[in-house]
Amino acid sequence: QVQLVESGGGLVQAGGSLRLSCAASGRTLSRNAMGWFRQAPGKEREFVARINWIGGSTNYADSVKGRFTISRDNAKNMVYLQMNSLKPEDTAVYYCNFYPPLNDWGQGTQVTVSS
Repeated sequence: QVQLVESGGGLVQAGGSLRLSCAASGRTLSRNAMGWFRQAPGKEREFVARINWIGGSTNYADSVKGRFTISRDNAKNMVYLQMNSLKPEDTAVYYCNFYPPLNDWGQGTQVTVSS
């Protein structure tokens, strides 16, 4: 019932910025929070950030705290991830999903940070 499509990834140099977008359609309000996750080659998928639809409270992984900002536009059913001061270790495929996530992942968007 819900489709989540990520966009905005790309290739950037260390220290650069990217803004990821997640377009949600369907019964998005059946869950009270959205999140961003990422998976690097050879590693498990990990939590990056979450935001509540109502109230907008946020939570971040320690590895990105202070550098990444998650936001949402309830009217547009959009979730964003502003990524600043990017590091090579941020290189991964980034996914959006509900939080806690459902076991139904999209294609994600590739973020590559060069040294």
